[in-house]
Order: sequence, then structure tokens, then C-alpha cells
Amino acid sequence: MIKTVSTNPFTDQRPGTSGLRKKVTVFEQENYTENFIQSLFNVLEGFNGKTLVLGGDGRFYNDRVAQIAIRMAAANGFGRVIVGRGGLLSTPAASNIIRKYGAYGGIILSASHNMGGPTGDFGIKYNGGNGGPAPEKITEAIFAQSKTISSYKISDAPDIYLNTIGSSTVDGLTIEVIDPVADYATLMQSLFDFDLIRTLIKSGFTMKFDGMSAITGPYGTRIFEDLLGAAKGTVMSGVPLPDFGGHHPDPNLVHAKELCDLVIGGKGPDFGAASDGDGDRNLIVGKGIYVTPSDSLAIIAANAICALGYSKGIAGVARSMPTSCAADRVAQKLKINQFETPTGWKFFGNLLDAGLITVCGEESFGTGSNHVREKDGVWAVLMWLNILAHRKQSVHSIVLSHWAEYGRNYYTRHDYEEVSTDAANGLMNGLRGKLPTLIGQNNIVKADDFSYDDPVDGSRTEGQGIRLIFENGSRIIYRLSGTGTSGATLRIYIESYEADNSKQGLDSQTALASLITMASNVSDLGKFTGRTSPTVIT
Repeated sequence: MIKTVSTNPFTDQRPGTSGLRKKVTVFEQENYTENFIQSLFNVLEGFNGKTLVLGGDGRFYNDRVAQIAIRMAAANGFGRVIVGRGGLLSTPAASNIIRKYGAYGGIILSASHNMGGPTGDFGIKYNGGNGGPAPEKITEAIFAQSKTISSYKISDAPDIYLNTIGSSTVDGLTIEVIDPVADYATLMQSLFDFDLIRTLIKSGFTMKFDGMSAITGPYGTRIFEDLLGAAKGTVMSGVPLPDFGGHHPDPNLVHAKELCDLVIGGKGPDFGAASDGDGDRNLIVGKGIYVTPSDSLAIIAANAICALGYSKGIAGVARSMPTSCAADRVAQKLKINQFETPTGWKFFGNLLDAGLITVCGEESFGTGSNHVREKDGVWAVLMWLNILAHRKQSVHSIVLSHWAEYGRNYYTRHDYEEVSTDAANGLMNGLRGKLPTLIGQNNIVKADDFSYDDPVDGSRTEGQGIRLIFENGSRIIYRLSGTGTSGATLRIYIESYEADNSKQGLDSQTALASLITMASNVSDLGKFTGRTSPTVIT
């Protein structure tokens, strides 16, 4: 039976770049989760009888919110919910399900790479019918609704059993529980030459994939071990856990240290990779080398033709503004489209839908293509495996040959996590105030707050990060991240281009040392934050 429940609004339900993210304890407040989902449904139109996709990364509270979302979908008039077994779906897999089955949209339960567990983070994100994150006009409308909501609709049916594949019905809603991996694995086999990769693995090539006790463990096991024939045990931490095993499910040099030490040191397997909490990010390492996400995007764009689904070439490449300019050089040589967008995968969606680009990526370990409308960690790993199998070279050799051909973009990101929000805003506002005076100093030729005019829908997005651009193409970028739940995360990106092959072998921190110092001094970092070193360097 459907019931209407009276409620009072909350004032803190503005979605960020990846939906609404808060501590679990916030979502556990009475009516908090229901208010947000009802605000979403109130904004959407024309979904009566339509299909909604539902799934998440398995973090703590995923199971409870899945039940709430199903009962609210029934009460609000959806006709069918497709949900991953156990309430699980990786973010790219959910995007694929939305697109493959023509769903109205989907609700993804995740806080991506943020910590899990009872004291960790949780998140709810809506993706539209194209499989991509909701645009700002939708998220802002949700926020407006959340400030005035007075009631929500929900079925009072008991919990639905989600651990077995099959169908059931609740108050006129059909709930279809599916294998969360099957459709995604089928899609990957249409994009990559699995026979060629199997041949590489049979030749003695070895790899490790760190599932980080998060959602991609089952995807990695099915694809890398079962379908491609990698040895059992290739997938590390392959069982999704509500608290991610107490670890931070962020695939970088700090949080995937065990994998990196094993592979980069040269005594382990030939190739290493990892993905994050919800499966949309990736880490790529080889013997003796860590591949930065910016370089990975550029190398993928340059070599996409090696893969089955991209053998006719790509239409273009897009990167987020803080991502290094390495991909631009590939686009220029290939004479294909290139775009610089704000951070947030939704900005790539219009370009992908319009056919202007095929490959896109962000420096925050996200890479993807037009196969879905989300970044995709396992896809990136398979792309690298296909390139390695086709070129018959090591990761290290491929990276060095790329630098020799295109030049090297030395690049680093310094994260200052859980900075006081007032301090972070003070630093950014201080920089904005001095932008006009910086031009001409230290060979700075451009100093601005990045804005973006969407070439497809004409929308304008402002205030996306402060850029200091130097005469030689070097850049310093300052930006506040929208993915944290405590305080603010200040990210400083530093980049310098080196065309001379004899000067491309330095450690990034060494090569960028003078710019790193300048970035701190120009922003008065110590004065505003009290920090003398970053929390994480990537």
C-alpha cells in the first residue's frame, strides 16, 4: 500500500558534481534520504510506467537506501526497477544498463573514492536517460525542491529480496534483479580484442588488479581471470565490503601502495591496475613506471586505433581544465577535435552525445569514451591491455616512446584535504583579487578564473578554477574539489612541458620544484591553511 508521509525540509541537500554526498550519519537522519529522493522525483517528468535503474558500490547503508528507493519508485509511479544483485552496480555498468535497456534514468548509490563504513561517507546521484550525470539545471531544481518539500510517497511493503536474479512485484512496480557484471562484460568484449589479450597473457605476461575491496572486484574477477585467462589471484581485494576493508578506495600512489610497490619496483608482475569505490576511476602502473592519468589519457587517444571498437579512429578528445595539456598535442597531430571543459563528467556528456569526441578524461584518475556516459576504470585497464598486446611493448617503453614523439608534460597534483572551508575560500578569493596584478610577473601571460561555453547547448559555466599560464606553456591551477564531505579539499595542479627528450627523465617533483614553490608563495598557502605540505601528492 502507498502512503504519504509528512516531513520537514533540510537545508543542506545541494548536489555537487557527483550527486549528494554526506556522512552516513547524515543520511541516517529521519526522512533525510526520503526527502532527497522525493525531491528528485518531484523534478522529473513523464516517468510514469517507465524503467529506473538502481545500484551502488556496496558501501555501508547501500542496502538500506536501495530498499527505500525501490519502495519510493513504486509509490511515485515507475513501472520497473532494474537493480543489480545485492543492490550492486558499478557506476559505468549502471550507465550501460540505462543506455542498453532504454531506461528513463538511474539512481546510483555511491560516494565514489571516499571512505566507507558506519562513520564514512554515502552518496546518491541521478543519471539521465543518456546514462550520464544529471546536468546542473536538474541538480539545482532538486536543491530548490529539497528546501520546500513537505511530504514524500513510499510503499509500506516489506523489504525486497535482492540477492537472487529474477523478478518480483511490489505495488504495481516490477523489480528485476540482474547479474551486475554480465551486460558490462558483454559490452567490453565488443570494444576490445579479447583474443589478442588472451594471447598476450598466455605468452607469460603477468598482471595484478586491485579491486580495493570495492565494487570492481567481481568485474575484475569475471573479466581478467575468467574471460581473459589471467591466473587466479590476479585480482587483489576482490570482494566488495561495506567499509572497503577499512581502506581508502582511491586508486592512487598512496592508497594503492601495496600494488604500486609490487609492480613499479620491478620484481612483481608486468602490469598493475586498480579501480576505486564505484569503479569509475583507474590507476595504471608498469615495471619502473607510474602512468599519470593525464599521460594515460593522451596515450589512449594516440593508440585507441589498436582496440577493436576504435579501429576506425576517434572523432576527438576532451579533458578537464586541470588535466595536463598532453592530450591536446595528440589531438593536434591527429587533426581531431579537442576540448577543455570544467571538472565533472557531465560536461563531457554533451560532446559525446553530439559525436564531437570519442575519448575523454580527467586528471583525477578518470578516463572513458563514448561507450557509456561515465568514466570507466575497468574500460581503461582493458584499453591498456589491448594497446600492450597490439604493440608488444612494455608500459615503460610505450610511455617513453610517447614522450619522445609528443614531448613530456611534467605534472603533479597536490591535495590539501579537510582544510577549513573559510580558509580555503579565503585563499581562493585572495587569488581572484590579485589576478590582474599577476600578469607580467614571473613570465605569467594569463591569469583568470576559468569559464566554459558549452558548444552544444550554449550554456556558460563560470568560476571553475584559477589558472596561471606562463609564456612557455607551464600552468599552475587552483581549485576546490566538490567530492569531499568534511571541510574543503584544495587542489593545486602544476605543469611544465619539456620537448627535449634528453631532459624528460626527471622525477616530476624535482622538475616542477620551482613552480611548486611559486604556487605556494603566490597563494599565501601557509598563511591561509597553516599547512606546510600536502595531504596527498599524485
